[in-house]
Amino acid sequence: MHRVLVVDDDKVLQDTVKNALEYHNFQVDVANNGREAVNAVYREQYDLVVMDVNMPEMNGLEALVEMKKHDPSLIVLILTAYSNVTDAVKAVKEGAYNYLEKPITSENLVALIKRALKARSLVETTAFSAPTLSLGSDSADDKFVGESSAMKKVFNIISKLAQVSTPVLIRGESGTGKELVAKAIHYNGPRKDEKFVTINCGAIPENLIESELFGHEKGAFTGADSRKIGKFQFADGGTLFLDEIGDISPAMQVKLLRVLQEQSFSPVGSNREVKVDVRIIAASHKSFEDMIKEGTFREDLFYRLNVLPVYLPPLRERTSDIPHLSSYYINYFNNVHGLSIKGFSDEAIAVLQKYSWPGNIRELRNVIEHCFIMESQDEISITSLPASVLSGGPKLQESEDGNSIIDFQGIQNSVLDVTRSSDGLGDYTFQFATKGEGDKVKLDFQVAKEQFEQEFIVQALKMNKGKINQTALNANIPKKTLLRKIEKYELNPKEYYQ
Repeated sequence: MHRVLVVDDDKVLQDTVKNALEYHNFQVDVANNGREAVNAVYREQYDLVVMDVNMPEMNGLEALVEMKKHDPSLIVLILTAYSNVTDAVKAVKEGAYNYLEKPITSENLVALIKRALKARSLVETTAFSAPTLSLGSDSADDKFVGESSAMKKVFNIISKLAQVSTPVLIRGESGTGKELVAKAIHYNGPRKDEKFVTINCGAIPENLIESELFGHEKGAFTGADSRKIGKFQFADGGTLFLDEIGDISPAMQVKLLRVLQEQSFSPVGSNREVKVDVRIIAASHKSFEDMIKEGTFREDLFYRLNVLPVYLPPLRERTSDIPHLSSYYINYFNNVHGLSIKGFSDEAIAVLQKYSWPGNIRELRNVIEHCFIMESQDEISITSLPASVLSGGPKLQESEDGNSIIDFQGIQNSVLDVTRSSDGLGDYTFQFATKGEGDKVKLDFQVAKEQFEQEFIVQALKMNKGKINQTALNANIPKKTLLRKIEKYELNPKEYYQ
C-alpha cells in the first residue's frame, strides 16, 4: 500500500483529498502546514506528497526545497489556485512532479498520482536498466541497483535529463556504470525509439578517430576504398555516447565543439555539410579540471558538455548499496549457473562493505561470480571471498613529505575502528587507528573529528532504525542539531529503517 502525505491548511480540502485517496486504497497522513510536512517527511517514509502552496509558517515552495534536500526521489504534487499557477511552475522547476489547479476532482488527482508512482517505479527499476529495443535484457550488467541517498540523487538527475536533449557529461571512476547512465537517459526520453550508438574514444587510434566520428569519402586517405558513414550520421535522430572523451586530442575537441554548436559536419575528404540531429552524451573517469589547467582539454567544450553533470559515486561511497547489489547478482548467477545460493553471510557482507572496490560495480560482479565457483554451501561465507578482498583494510601510503598517511579509501568507518557488542544491540566502541610499526602516521584532527561525528550519527540512526526523535533522545543529540548534521553529511535516515 502506497503511503501519501496530504498537506493543506484548508481542513475541508484536506479531508476531501484524504477521503478520496483512502477510497482508492492509499494510506494517508495529513499535515497543516509546510513545517509540519517537512518534519513528517524527515520522520516517516512516504511515497508521495500532495501539498498546497499558500500555507502559514512555511509555504509549499519552501517545504518542497527542504523535502528534496532530504530525499531527492520523493514525488511531490502541488495544488494551486488558478491565480497562483506561476508559483506552481516554480515548484516544478524545484523538483515537483506536477501541479493541479483548484478546484480539483478526485478522478484527476488519483490519475495523476498513479502516473507519478508508475514513473517512479520505472525510474527505480526497469527504467534505469540498460534495456534492449525489446525493453528487457537478462544481462547482469543491465540493471541499476541502489537505495542510498547518493544513488537517489543520480536517479533524480537522470529523470530530469531524460526529458530534454541537452548534452550530458557523466563523470565517475571506471566500473561505476557510466554507459548504463547514458542508456538510461536515452531509453527513457523522447529518442528512445531511435539509435543509441557507442564509441570508445580511448580505444581508437588518433589517426582514425575523425573518420570513425564523421565518416570519409572514397579516396580521402590511403585505404579509404569506399565512402564510409561516421557515427554521427549513423546516430542521426538518436543518441551518440562518447565514452572516455577525455582521451581525444585538442584538434578533435575543436571539431566536436563545432558539431555541438552547429549540428553539422564535413566528412573527411569532403566539402559537403551534413546536418544531423544527435544528442551527445559523453563520459570520462579523468579530472577535466586538471586537464584544463594542463591545456589538454578545451574549457569551452567542457562547459558545453557540463550543462547538468552526472557524477557516479564509487562503490566505496555507497556501501549501504552493497547488500542490495549482492542480492541482485546472486539471483542473476543462480539463474545462469542453475544454483540456489541464498546469499552472503553477515560476516561476508561486512567484509565486502569494508573493502575499497577500486574496480567498483564491475569488480563486485566478478567477486560474486568467483564466490559462486568456490562456494559449496547454500550461503557464501568469508572463506569463499578472494584474498584481495579479505586483505582490503587500511593501507599506509607515502605522502609528498616522506611521511606515511593512512589511506582510508573504502573503509566504511574511516579513521574509526567500530566494535559492536556480541548481542548486536549494545554500545559501539570507537578507537582511532594506530600507527603501523616503524611508520609515522599523519592524522588531521579536524578531518578525524568530522569523520567521528558522521560515523557516530550513522551508528545512532542504525541503532534507532532511522527514527529521528528516537535517535535524538537516545543519543543525547538536540533534534535540530541532529537534522542539521544529517543534512551536512547527506545522510538518509530511510536507509536504516528495518
